[in-house]
Amino acid sequence: MTLIDIVGLVWFLVLWVGYTLFAKQRARTTLCLASELRAKRNNWMLQMLLRENRIADVAIIAAQERNISFFASSALLIIAGLLTALSSAEQLSNVLHQVIPGLPQTTLQIQLKLVLMVCIFVFAFFQFTWALRQYGFGGALVGAAPNGNRIPEEQLETYANRTAKVIDQAGHSLNYGLRALYMSLSTLAWFIDSRLFMFTTVLVVLVMYQREFHSKALKALKDCV
Repeated sequence: MTLIDIVGLVWFLVLWVGYTLFAKQRARTTLCLASELRAKRNNWMLQMLLRENRIADVAIIAAQERNISFFASSALLIIAGLLTALSSAEQLSNVLHQVIPGLPQTTLQIQLKLVLMVCIFVFAFFQFTWALRQYGFGGALVGAAPNGNRIPEEQLETYANRTAKVIDQAGHSLNYGLRALYMSLSTLAWFIDSRLFMFTTVLVVLVMYQREFHSKALKALKDCV
């Protein structure tokens, strides 16, 4: 790898990890999707405990599990495709030379970039499957929930808060997996130029920041009382 390739890779990792830490810390003091959804999940669990029929609550969790299963399956398929592309790196190098004449890409460089993408999707797969399991834990807590009209208010709030926290952690794992998918898009530019790779990484981070902290969806969630 050339020096500019190494700089681009470090830039990519620093922005990815840095934004994750920044968003986690900022969510504690600033309104964002994570903090707003945490409050909404807590209210959801309080309402669930007071309901006799909880079929709708179970159906919501089941729908989330189906969505995450799709992402996990897609990640596996992409990993399989990338591993197949590793064995065809020379042909891929020839294709890139034909599309962009004079592009300084060796077979080894392409293989290393494909390995990075494999690592990203492996990380995403583990996050999706962990989110899937945590939603299953949340579903078990909903199924085992006591009748909220027959327990003390303090116990009611404690159970609702703990159940909401489990579901909230599942949402965080899903978010980490989705961020990995977003970041993987910027690595496509690395096959063309490392400077373009660094620029697209910044662009992806800005898009994620706008959606998490300044999106219309966040405003709509905030206005729902």
